[in-house]
Amino acid sequence: MPKINVYLPDDLADAVRDAGLPVSSICQRALEQAVRRTTAIRQALLDEIRPDQLTARLPSFTARLVTAVTLAAERAKTAGRPHVTTADLLAGMLAEGGNLALQLLTALDIEPGTLDVPTAAEPGPGQPGPGQPGPDQPGPGEPGLRFGNAAAVAIELAVGEAIGLGHNYVGCEHLLIALAAEPDGAAGELLRTRGADARSVRRAVAAALAGYAHLRATAGAPALPPAVLAAFRAELTPLIQRIERLEAQAAG
Repeated sequence: MPKINVYLPDDLADAVRDAGLPVSSICQRALEQAVRRTTAIRQALLDEIRPDQLTARLPSFTARLVTAVTLAAERAKTAGRPHVTTADLLAGMLAEGGNLALQLLTALDIEPGTLDVPTAAEPGPGQPGPGQPGPDQPGPGEPGLRFGNAAAVAIELAVGEAIGLGHNYVGCEHLLIALAAEPDGAAGELLRTRGADARSVRRAVAAALAGYAHLRATAGAPALPPAVLAAFRAELTPLIQRIERLEAQAAG
């Protein structure tokens, strides 16, 4: 049977050994679930976008993220484009109006309303990237609205971010990380020029969710925006430092 090495932080490795957990079987089950989840998302990304079917096709997506994707599809359709772009996804998230990603942008000193989201098309499935020859519109008889290359990559990255953070759902906060990380789309370029790179957004997500969970347990679920700002800016510095150490170990 093939072997896959799994690297753990020292404190977690010690805890696993002390608990006597069956590491191999636990990892197998977790990987099987992750593969099934990713495969289902990948198939949905290849098919024509039907807003009325998004909830069923993307069951791990939160209602707010489904709404954001629906709004992204409507934006692309209104513009007469055959493919949803990363900019459409960002615009859909901004238009949804109540998701955690918007609070995170504020915590990163980016006012969501100041983001001037691009409208240009991006290559779709089977189409060349920037600077490469070829059409950027589908021919007659080709299928309807689909995710462009960069948008599909961003959504798949969002699923990976959710899995990596140990979440059983995919939300707008995961998509924000993914858009900041995706290298080719206009949304990532815009976010990075405003200081929201993937690492900083990922830290903000971890800090915000940990802070919100803590405050819910101690104060009966207060309003989220103050919790996000307090957690990110002051209360969860040790958590952010730990994430930085883990990232440094992974990079090494």
